[in-house]
Amino acid sequence: MLEYLKPKVIAEIGCNHKGDINIAYELIQLAKDCNADIAKFQKRNNKELLTNEQYNTPHPNPINSYGETYGDHREFLEFNTKQHELLKKYCDEIGIEYSTSVWDVTSAEEMVSFNPNFLKVPSACNNHFDMLEVLRDNFNGEVHISLGMTTQSEETEIIDFFHNKNQANRIVIYSCTSGYPVPFEDVCLKEIDRLYNNYSKIVKSIAFSGHHLGIAIDIAAYTLGARCIERHFTKDRTWKGTDHSASLEPMGLKKLVRDLHATYNSLSYKKTEILAIEQVQRDKLKYRKS
Repeated sequence: MLEYLKPKVIAEIGCNHKGDINIAYELIQLAKDCNADIAKFQKRNNKELLTNEQYNTPHPNPINSYGETYGDHREFLEFNTKQHELLKKYCDEIGIEYSTSVWDVTSAEEMVSFNPNFLKVPSACNNHFDMLEVLRDNFNGEVHISLGMTTQSEETEIIDFFHNKNQANRIVIYSCTSGYPVPFEDVCLKEIDRLYNNYSKIVKSIAFSGHHLGIAIDIAAYTLGARCIERHFTKDRTWKGTDHSASLEPMGLKKLVRDLHATYNSLSYKKTEILAIEQVQRDKLKYRKS
């Protein structure tokens, strides 16, 4: 039977700061104001991650590009290690947890040095086993792994990579469909069920990373067993960039947190057959035989 722990909400700021650290600070504060638990970013070493061809090719969607080439675009949006250290310090100061996704070995090694509670592996590089090895062998926190665009055999290989070294009990696996935004019929929430049935006794927990519109189905994800709910977060969905259109603005994130907490508070059995709130109505309204 599912045990309903209080859900954790991750505001995935990612690169929605547009390369401006002051916007990043503002988004952290907005996430805190919305009662999110975690503000999460992304860390890449672009020269390591991209081939020369990928680096020097124009952005596939020029309207969203911050540079002449895709490499220039990615470098513009990238914060260095010192800036990430400042972001973590700010999160600590205002009382929201910091985390980041890592995309390559160098970024993993850099972010491990901060010792955050968890680091995230995005779907795009969950098969980067050299990077996974850094997180498995040189990091003590939780490793969160998205399973978008991943076959079930690949999924098993990833989990076994940790399980075979007795490290699977600190990984959190995310049901995810990789798309921006994802239509509801492609969200496939029953995948949470499958992950829970197959892996809940092996991994630390199951989570959900959503790229859909609205906030209704995140509640369903939680009731199916997702203990972390991750949503992209921005101040303005019309801003320039790839992820903004699939992100929640502050009002949406605040309502999501509110609704998840309400769901958590409601998931219980009656403590008595007739609750105190019902007794008043029972005395007044319940049919009695004359």
